[in-house]
Amino acid sequence: MRHGKKVNHLGRKTAHRHALLSNMASSLILNKRITTTVAKAKALRKYVEPLLTKAKDDTTHSRRTVFSYLQNKESVKTLFGEVASKIADRPGGYTRIIKMGDVRVGDNAEMCLIELVDFNTLYSKDGAGKKAKTRRSRKGKKGEGAETAEAVAEAPVAEAKVEKKAKKAPAKPKKAKE
Repeated sequence: MRHGKKVNHLGRKTAHRHALLSNMASSLILNKRITTTVAKAKALRKYVEPLLTKAKDDTTHSRRTVFSYLQNKESVKTLFGEVASKIADRPGGYTRIIKMGDVRVGDNAEMCLIELVDFNTLYSKDGAGKKAKTRRSRKGKKGEGAETAEAVAEAPVAEAKVEKKAKKAPAKPKKAKE
């Protein structure tokens, strides 16, 4: 049973595991996409997502915190520069794991791609603007939708009546001040 076992140790001691995840996170940030095993990708996602969230707030404290995890100046610079600007409006879920059909030759391990979501151009629609944020609430009932449709239909009629009244009343010429 795996009760309370939240960390996949990946067959390594603690220091080796932290170094592995740090190097993989740096590579992911610099290259935007890396190929690895599924187990390592899942462990990397748990490691790197909080760092990406912290990068949204560009302060000295957050930079130092991220550097303590990554230990690489170039990846911190890239993370707080181009990556943070792209993920600024995303509320989480910065990485995507795509399982590949093939397995590694030596040990038959399942392989996958892990990538930063906002840097993949294949899945983005060309020319599509930002979607408006949707809020899910129970305030809007089905019956209210019909009322709003009626109000929209009546709006042009009301505008037409205002225009007719304006045409009936003759405009008085204004006297020019000399």
